[in-house]
Amino acid sequence: MIHASYYRPRVYPFGSGLPAEMDRFQDLSGGLTLNREKIKEIGRDGIVDWRKRIPTLRITGRQYEYGSLEFWLKLGNKGSATDTIDLNDFKNSMVDICCYKTDDDGTFQGTVWYPKLRLAGFSLAIGDPQAYIERNFEWVGEDEIQLLNDNKYFIHREFTADGGTNETFVVSDAGTTYPDPISDPDNSGYYLFKVVRVRAGIATELVYTTDYTYDSGTVTLTVVSTTNGDKIKVYWSAGSYITGEEPFTNNDSDAAAISASSCSIYLQSANYVYKLQSVNIDVSFDRTDYYEIGNKEVIQRGIRNKTCTVTLGRILEDFTIEEIARGVTDLDYGKIDAREFLDNLALIVKIYDNDDKDNFLMKYTLTDLSPVGLDAGIPVDDYVSRGATLECEACTITTAE
Repeated sequence: MIHASYYRPRVYPFGSGLPAEMDRFQDLSGGLTLNREKIKEIGRDGIVDWRKRIPTLRITGRQYEYGSLEFWLKLGNKGSATDTIDLNDFKNSMVDICCYKTDDDGTFQGTVWYPKLRLAGFSLAIGDPQAYIERNFEWVGEDEIQLLNDNKYFIHREFTADGGTNETFVVSDAGTTYPDPISDPDNSGYYLFKVVRVRAGIATELVYTTDYTYDSGTVTLTVVSTTNGDKIKVYWSAGSYITGEEPFTNNDSDAAAISASSCSIYLQSANYVYKLQSVNIDVSFDRTDYYEIGNKEVIQRGIRNKTCTVTLGRILEDFTIEEIARGVTDLDYGKIDAREFLDNLALIVKIYDNDDKDNFLMKYTLTDLSPVGLDAGIPVDDYVSRGATLECEACTITTAE
């Protein structure tokens, strides 16, 4: 059997950025719908055949907030020098997620590969004043591939091009460091799963024989045309992993998890919100990922609409949130009319490494928020609770305070 301790997830950005282990995940699950359709006909009892349509894959993951921007950069296909991510960075970005599986006897069994995943939404949840802060993710894709036996390891290598015509790259080194590619069992003569060129931040998957060729005898990749500085990302499978490396390296430097007491919530930049019992930021994307006739792959990716929903729950003692929403915090104002609420509020969630809040790590900022709902709970023998829901379309995640 394969225990969660030996189920090691790793993320591979399609565009800029190097692969990395997926730290602090508490749950990772997926469902693949094959979308197969029975074909019948009049005059026959039974099925004539099955139409195999493009599958639908949904992957969800729950991760403890640990104060690092690294995973967000992988999802947005950004390099490590980037300090800010916004929702537009997820329009065209994709990742592969690979889960490396070892059984209880220490025998490596294989890799589950989810290629070309697009982010469909995410949330930041603070369930109560003593809870850990959690990130939740949802991805969509089309494929789940099991790599086994001689093909059991998923391998990636990145080269930097000098620029020119028919530039060559030696993919592996006979197992000294990188193992040689093994032939794809489903596609005779194919050894590389894919080759991606990243030029000026734009990632393009190259076409075999048109854009590149591969010689399995010399393990040499030839790219028809390159520009100096191009990143050439190569993916294949092998019976062993990269010498001296592991798919998953323990992260003992960042926080194990960050609790609710180590964050600060502000409305309109400077107004600290007290008495909060819960905070939930939910971001959903209305994706427009298009196919074309004659092709089984997604050929165009985008996000038609973005919705950010913020839910704040608190014990009712004063009306600070309502006063901020009305824009009258500095006045001894005697009337709060919900019809007069502002529609350009800002919410900031600052994350620190401890509850002393003396070391800032990162923050989530939502702007142009409009209140869309208020509610109240008045149970017998308990204190009155109050909730507020706000919506916008802009969210940034940054390490710049």
